Amino acid sequence: MGNPADPIGLRVENLSKTYHGTTRSLFEGLSFDLARSGRIAILGRNGQGKSTLIKMLGGILPPTDGRIRWGMSSSWPIGFGGGFQGSLTGLDNIRFLARIYDRNFKDVLARVDDFAELGPALKVPVKIYSSGMRARLAFGLSLAIEFDCYLIDEVTAVGDARFQRKCSEELFQARADRALIMASHDMNIIGQHCDRALIIESGKAKIFTDIHEAIDIYTWLRAA
Repeated sequence: MGNPADPIGLRVENLSKTYHGTTRSLFEGLSFDLARSGRIAILGRNGQGKSTLIKMLGGILPPTDGRIRWGMSSSWPIGFGGGFQGSLTGLDNIRFLARIYDRNFKDVLARVDDFAELGPALKVPVKIYSSGMRARLAFGLSLAIEFDCYLIDEVTAVGDARFQRKCSEELFQARADRALIMASHDMNIIGQHCDRALIIESGKAKIFTDIHEAIDIYTWLRAA
């Protein structure tokens, strides 16, 4: 998983993504580093490739070109429910992932049950879960297992206001020392919790070290 003494936890080198059967790249030539405590926002209008990039960083989609080099542990993309086996119950998915990550099943279950508040729904197949329930399970599991870097795709929109506050407290306050890569349209959250931003627009990607400048540019792009 890399050298823990290395301050860089992620290196993305010349990354490109083109879907099979198309000629237009979602983005190309993307390179950036992420420190072990760095927090970067992924900004872009709908269809520009934000979620695709998050899935590529999470190992769900392969890059067309370039390299993704992790030197720290990363979560699956929170907000993406594709990592679960739909025919298994929530309990069985928890048991499977606890085994994969070499964690105590009872400890993981207790933490997920307390956080996700799914109750009896943990005993039914995940394929009948709503998208919000799947996101709760994914979020609860990622917090129970613990990662060095969290990949987030609009997960804070899940649930009611109370649950959103709980998500925010666990992720942004209790884990303030962790790295974060977040795709979101919520500029308040981005401005509060990210220190850099990557804007994807028309196949090009640009890193901004001034988060407020990035927010201004993105807001202008959305209004155009």
